[in-house]
Amino acid sequence: MNLTAKIQLSLMMFLEFFIWGGWFVTLGIYLPNTLEASGVETARAYSSQSWGAIIAPFIMGLIADRYFNAERVLGILHLIGAFLMYQMANATDISTFVPYVFGYMIAYMPTLALVNSVSFNQMKDPSKEFAFIRVFGTIGWIVAGVAISYFGWDSEQGIQDGLLHNTFLMVAGASAVLGLFSFTLPKTPPRVNRNKEVSFSDIMGLDALKLFKDKNFLVFFIASVLISIPLGFYYQHAGQFLGEIGVANPAAKMSIGQASEVLFMLLLPFFFRKFGFKKTILVGMLAWLVRYLLFAFGNAGELAFMLIIGIALHGICYDFFFVSGQIYTDTKAGEKYKSAAQGLITLANYGVGMLIGFWIAGIITDANLITENEHNWSRIWQFPAFFALGVAVLFLVSFKNEKIEYNE
Repeated sequence: MNLTAKIQLSLMMFLEFFIWGGWFVTLGIYLPNTLEASGVETARAYSSQSWGAIIAPFIMGLIADRYFNAERVLGILHLIGAFLMYQMANATDISTFVPYVFGYMIAYMPTLALVNSVSFNQMKDPSKEFAFIRVFGTIGWIVAGVAISYFGWDSEQGIQDGLLHNTFLMVAGASAVLGLFSFTLPKTPPRVNRNKEVSFSDIMGLDALKLFKDKNFLVFFIASVLISIPLGFYYQHAGQFLGEIGVANPAAKMSIGQASEVLFMLLLPFFFRKFGFKKTILVGMLAWLVRYLLFAFGNAGELAFMLIIGIALHGICYDFFFVSGQIYTDTKAGEKYKSAAQGLITLANYGVGMLIGFWIAGIITDANLITENEHNWSRIWQFPAFFALGVAVLFLVSFKNEKIEYNE
């Protein structure tokens, strides 16, 4: 891959995740404070991500893989996203906001696969080249969070003045830039003959269901759905929690989690070699328990360090379970079902699991409302903590040890 392509793909990945990190983290602060949304109404907005993940395979299978170049579909979807994000910025109540965020996520979620397709198409050895490109996405997410706090949009005064509205305008602009920039990216033609029949099973990757004959994979799949439920609490309410208890610059502090994600990604091969797949993934599950207990008993004063540690555990929480799971799935699937199996796990995590998690989180948060702008966060965080412990115990008892090779 030449230098020009590397620069193009790195910028593409930076903008892709700058866009996501520029509004998704602070949405949990914006909705209750600016649009006076309840926990259930906030869950309705966040669940748009899961519906987008569920619908994404249809867009990829019916359009991007058959009729148009991936970079062109990427550009069109981000231009549509720019318009919808601008409309979200101008929404004055939650009932107006929700339809726009649903439309936006249906447009955005397929782009996560499209940026990978464009990248892989330019690489001779993705296993060695992709990590360098993908890390710019994490940097983009971090920069977005730091920028929000730098401008004071997530400060107590900024929230009162409605400045979080600017995050949507910032992201709308970035979406428009990436939309136009996408048309300059290296050409990535359709992979499937448009005249070839495509079935519902092909689109949804249902051929991978044959992997359920393997008890270990079935246990892992069920655990993937279940562990994504407490993940919904983090994405939906962590920003709201930090802002409500008076933590300064919550968006910037949340970006610590993405920084740790880079670090523990580098440590993952060591853990695989030293401890194996089962112990590595168990550490990832138990990290969710520790994180939520730290949130439950930490505060913005003397125990603020507990909150920072909880955020910094994101690298272990995400990499040791989700990235390890992708590697495990790739190993179990074999060449024939690789794409289908990865699609199935993505559907389990971002689709079914987090959809359930968002709704449960909204209900539990509303049930623990003390006053108009105060929640019993200690009780709220204890639910995902002990739920994660239950999933870890289930996995420990049901999953048999397997030797998984990690190819660096």
